[in-house]
Amino acid sequence: MKQKKTNAMRILDREGIDYEMRTFKMGKDHIEGQEVAKLIDANPDQVFKTLLFINNNHDPYVFVIPVEHHLDMKHAAQAVDEKKLHLLPLDELTKVTGYIRGGCSPIGMKHLFPTVIDQSAQQHEKIFVSGGLPGVQMGVNVSELIQATKAKVADVATHEAN
Repeated sequence: MKQKKTNAMRILDREGIDYEMRTFKMGKDHIEGQEVAKLIDANPDQVFKTLLFINNNHDPYVFVIPVEHHLDMKHAAQAVDEKKLHLLPLDELTKVTGYIRGGCSPIGMKHLFPTVIDQSAQQHEKIFVSGGLPGVQMGVNVSELIQATKAKVADVATHEAN
């Protein structure tokens, strides 16, 4: 069965950025990032999750960090020149991004929000991020991902694994 193109894929295609797509079967339950890494046969250090946070004015910020790590709230706020950030409520995710939980890609949201990719991504040539649908991951060259998302690179992930 041919994979339906997502906004993320269309943007990468339009910008001439190569990506490797890997898919896996999704059940009804949310799958943690470490399990996603196993299902797509990838090193967990190369599989990144996309997190949405807001400031007190409800302005969204996107953070892309390794699946085995948490966001360092202090470093994240500093990276986007904010005093404090709050997790975007899950019931607002689709309205803000156009994506659903488990399929939120840093590429192709409704708007290009300020994006920060954890500096650990630069240890790899390619990392995997959501392809825009649950069960779809895209392997993208790190420098091209930074270019496509106009991201800043900063140390925003904790160094302890979950």
